Order: sequence, then structure tokens, then C-alpha cells
Amino acid sequence: MTASFDPELAYRLHRQAELRDEQFGALAYHFGTRRLSFLKAPILVDVVRALADSASVHAALRRCGVPQAQRPAILQALAGLADSQLIEVHEGARL
Repeated sequence: MTASFDPELAYRLHRQAELRDEQFGALAYHFGTRRLSFLKAPILVDVVRALADSASVHAALRRCGVPQAQRPAILQALAGLADSQLIEVHEGARL
């Protein structure tokens, strides 16, 4: 995980980003940076969608029932999405 990604914080899909469901999971596209990412794990797509309604990344993982064994990989993927600005800290989240 990168130093800037903190799973104790609340995150959400970036305001300029969008998810599009696909058979393999989803495409994430940021309209500002024009970055495209392939989310190939359906559980990752579920977590990204749950972020906005969760008090922290850890809460989103619990909410989606992510098994403990999969959490390090999901956290690493989320850190990558944060680095590419597809997810952002949800400032002022009152959850």
C-alpha cells in the first residue's frame, strides 16, 4: 500500500470517475485524467461501490463480506485506485 492510502479513512469513487459493469467485473474511467482501469474481481467492484456509504475502507470490506485472506489483495488494489485518482478520500463523510 502507498503512504497516501489510509484504509482507516472513508473513501468514495472520485467525482470525475465512473464505473461500468462488465462480465469480468467493471471498467473504471476517470474523465479528468482519462485513466482507465479494469476491475477484474467482482468483490473489488462491490467494495468500490460500498466505499461511499462506509465510515472507512475497513468498514466497506466488512460490509461486503470480504474474507480475511482476500483483504490484503483488495487493499492493494484500492491503494492503486487511489494512486490513479479513481477513488478519493471522502472528506466530511458522516457515516
